[in-house]
Amino acid sequence: MRVAVTGAAGFVGTNLINQLIDDGHEVVAIDRVAPPEDAPSSERLTWLEGDIFDSAAMTTALTGVDRVYHLVAMITLKQEDPVAWRVNTAGVASVARAALAAGVGRFVHCSSIHSFDQYHCGGKIDENSPRSADPAIPVYDRSKWAGEQELRTVVDEGLDAVIVNPTGVYGPVDGVGGRPLSRINGILRDAARGVVPVFIEGEFDLVDVRDVARGIILAGEHGRTGENYILGGENIALIDALRGAARATGRMGPLFAIPNRILEAVITVAEPIGHLFGSDLVSRASLGAVQSAPAIDITKARDELGYAPRPSETTVADLVDFFAEVGRLGSARPKPRATPTAAVTAVG
Repeated sequence: MRVAVTGAAGFVGTNLINQLIDDGHEVVAIDRVAPPEDAPSSERLTWLEGDIFDSAAMTTALTGVDRVYHLVAMITLKQEDPVAWRVNTAGVASVARAALAAGVGRFVHCSSIHSFDQYHCGGKIDENSPRSADPAIPVYDRSKWAGEQELRTVVDEGLDAVIVNPTGVYGPVDGVGGRPLSRINGILRDAARGVVPVFIEGEFDLVDVRDVARGIILAGEHGRTGENYILGGENIALIDALRGAARATGRMGPLFAIPNRILEAVITVAEPIGHLFGSDLVSRASLGAVQSAPAIDITKARDELGYAPRPSETTVADLVDFFAEVGRLGSARPKPRATPTAAVTAVG
């Protein structure tokens, strides 16, 4: 099958392309930048530089393609960001209409768990939960929901499309071509190096990027037109994940978690200071994401797609090994993993 991936040079894109090539597909990789030197390579892979808002160019790029995986998104923790809003909303509609004009058989849009309102969900999110429509919700969350609505207008025009909603994505492979690590991976890398003495209190559902890639492929194969499928992993305390990364190298992990009540007291001062230094890491959006910590229900993806994520311990260990392989751990080194003991069954 001939497939196309937009946002191909990104974190999820790199892993998705690896799996598509392994599955034997011919892949057209589309990104706004040239492929990095260590990007996936194969005789079945063609790289194209393209602007998702150039309708004519996108239609040409997608002509002859059987399936499109749309991954382009701008992630931000800001309350407002007009560029992120445009990319995450109008950008979806632009590529979807190009796919429709090109006669693409199926379109898979990678949205986010943030398109669901984690603040008013009653502690649990499934595909029927409230959506991020409240203007007080951070722009990324609102834009991902608005992007889904843009896509549904094109579905009404005849496009066969499915939507997936990953939770917090982490794991290998990341940082291809010297690109910055994802936020979660970057913090886990620092923990594996022993340089995260404390962290914030809170939990979040984390999912291995390789499982997200497989879930995206499964949605293209088995998903029902117009339906959402949540691709979750495991709801874990973030400080536990960091301690697991530190244990993998024998380094000291975070000693304690800063209570939410303290963070709430200083956020009004810390957030604007972060903006001055070009950082959105300390923000109401980042704090709200871990404070709410809703339980994620992936029953629909399991039952309809055959989706099956791996345990967090496996992902953290694999990620630390990956960091060591690409030289991102400094002097830290992974400890040998314990070899499972084979069970012995008495016979007779």
